[in-house]
Amino acid sequence: MLLKLLIGIAVGGGLGFAWYKLVGCSTGACPLTSNPWISSLYGALMGALIATSVR
Repeated sequence: MLLKLLIGIAVGGGLGFAWYKLVGCSTGACPLTSNPWISSLYGALMGALIATSVR
């Protein structure tokens, strides 16, 4: 279970950073996509939640 959680965090963080790089926010007014740290942390949180909910 711990390995699944760590994989979910890593994949989610990577996808969050990819979302920042690929989609981003040109004006800086978007709270999730204007900062790479916030988008990566949000992605890691979502990855952890998804990883723990999947059997």
